[in-house]
Amino acid sequence: MSNIDTMSVNAIRVLSADAIQKAKSGHPGLPLGAAAMAYELWANHMNHNPKNPEWKNRDRFILSGGHGSMLLYSLLHLFGYGDLSVEDLKQFRQVDSLTPGHPEYKHTVGVEATTGPLGAGMGMAVGMAMAEAHLAAKFNKEGYPVVDHYTFALGGDGCMMEGISSEAFSLAGTLGLDKLIILYDSNNISIEGSTDIAFTENVEKRMEAFGFQTLIVEDGNNLEEIAKAIEAAKADKTRPSFITVKTLIGYGCPAKQGKASAHGEPLGDENVLALKENIGWPSMEPFYVPDEVYANYKELAKKGAAAEDKWNALFADYCAKYPEMKELWDQYYDETLAEKVLDTEDFWAYEDKPEATRKLSGVMINRMKDLLPNMIGGSADLSPSNITIMKDEGDYSKDNYAGRNLHFGVRELAMTAIGNGMMLHGGLKAYIATFFVFSDYTKPMARLSSIMGLPLTFVFTHDSIGVGEDGPTHEPIEQLAMLRALPNFHVFRPADAKETAAAWYSAMTSKKTPTALVLTRQNLPQQKDNTGKDALKGAYVLADSTKATPDAILMASGSEVALAMDAKEALMKEGIDVRVVSFPCMDIFEEQSAEYKESVLPKAVRKRVAIEALSDFGWGKYVGLDGAYVTMKGFGASGPQNKLFEKFGFTVDNVVAAVKSL
Repeated sequence: MSNIDTMSVNAIRVLSADAIQKAKSGHPGLPLGAAAMAYELWANHMNHNPKNPEWKNRDRFILSGGHGSMLLYSLLHLFGYGDLSVEDLKQFRQVDSLTPGHPEYKHTVGVEATTGPLGAGMGMAVGMAMAEAHLAAKFNKEGYPVVDHYTFALGGDGCMMEGISSEAFSLAGTLGLDKLIILYDSNNISIEGSTDIAFTENVEKRMEAFGFQTLIVEDGNNLEEIAKAIEAAKADKTRPSFITVKTLIGYGCPAKQGKASAHGEPLGDENVLALKENIGWPSMEPFYVPDEVYANYKELAKKGAAAEDKWNALFADYCAKYPEMKELWDQYYDETLAEKVLDTEDFWAYEDKPEATRKLSGVMINRMKDLLPNMIGGSADLSPSNITIMKDEGDYSKDNYAGRNLHFGVRELAMTAIGNGMMLHGGLKAYIATFFVFSDYTKPMARLSSIMGLPLTFVFTHDSIGVGEDGPTHEPIEQLAMLRALPNFHVFRPADAKETAAAWYSAMTSKKTPTALVLTRQNLPQQKDNTGKDALKGAYVLADSTKATPDAILMASGSEVALAMDAKEALMKEGIDVRVVSFPCMDIFEEQSAEYKESVLPKAVRKRVAIEALSDFGWGKYVGLDGAYVTMKGFGASGPQNKLFEKFGFTVDNVVAAVKSL
């Protein structure tokens, strides 16, 4: 290792230790231990241009061990990303700073993904690699590899313990994603001490079984060995690669290195000084970096700019030779493409016959796929039930990365992380699918979708006790409330064909908000007075009272809208004149103006009934103190769905009784 390389690696350590010490909060162990592998990767093996962090053919880097965020911030600062300054490093973990406790996508320039929940970055890295392979298969021509980049992820023992990494790596190996390279910071320490108390498996054997090339670097400070391993990973054109780099947590700090105490607490002022003295740092002054180190990083950054210049020239020639591919490329990256269908009559046209919204969703997918060539998606081994197959578009596989139908296997958690990764990569509109009850398995990564502002689409079918014979284990009750509680997350439960079209339109045109489509197994009637477009406001008056002030308001979503309409007719025969409000998406309704919300739910009408074959949690703000609920109070049961709706009170008579009780 040359002296300037040694100094450049140690600059990462010093900046990280100083920032964490100033904040009196953070995780110094990973940055100190993994500094050498990170430097070698960024300096010599990763194509990236700090002057253009959005370069489409850049290599991607995800710090899956997000608690080690100062490693990433130090790299971004030293390489000159977005003028991330020393002052920004000094504000580590402070309110509104550019250096939050864990890396946040779109908040700090150069951060490719929000990480923190361990293993999540590994799953998102697989998604990025899948996106790269798909786009390469779609766009590359002989002599013109316009999509040709690697995805790197760095994580530690915690990432490897989390089940999500096994789910994701199992699929990555099956798919032979050779542009995926994982760096495993193996230091055998977790918060509670040695990993031997809970984690003694042979990780490399597990990764081999998944189908990865496995490589081991015995000394995490040996840049030459790290370099050889990365180049060996790149040389394997049939498998993803997993590089175990054996490191010493907290390296360089005499009192802390190799100990659990180095993981998640500041080193302490004396230990920071001892670190600097031990590694031969030329100054004890906090945040000091020699000019020659900055000069080295500046020169290294020029390599990335040169790589982009070379690619830009290649892409210009490609566009000139293949103008039809340039037109297609522009469509893939046009975020307004789906908006053009709003006034297309065929988009909203459906037969007037009862159909399940999951089936109608399948129709929509196949209408949208021709309008959106970059639409890609699939299911967690449930595509025949979720009805998510795009016809004549092929299956994404090791032998056909151009296929648009993804098969995730029974891996809901990894599926969601992969969907996030595909959206983070750019150029694709992804959807994922499973049964609604298994949205529980997707929740941690759905939360990251919301935090990152990724408009990933979730297709959740079999949405209530209408699942029927499978019984309470497969009948969702509390899941709708759970997802509605997520900030920046639209939960759409459509009642018929046109509301389903509205749900898909909303999902595909969303810029910063994920959308869940919650769909029925059973057939539902079409609501004749529904244009579909009204559903884009989240809730609307489907059938009004003849009175200026209705006697009551019935509110329902999905399959229960038809029940509300039937109850309205029955109530009218008894002289009670009610309004029916279809409520496909509470989240979007809350985004409407106060005037619109008042027009749908006037404050003067306090007699309101919520009707939904799920938990009533969340309806209170609309029902109020004077209202009533026709909802589920416990779990479901096993039996024919029509019998279950009767058993649990989803009948006209029960709704009529609820209104009369007011």
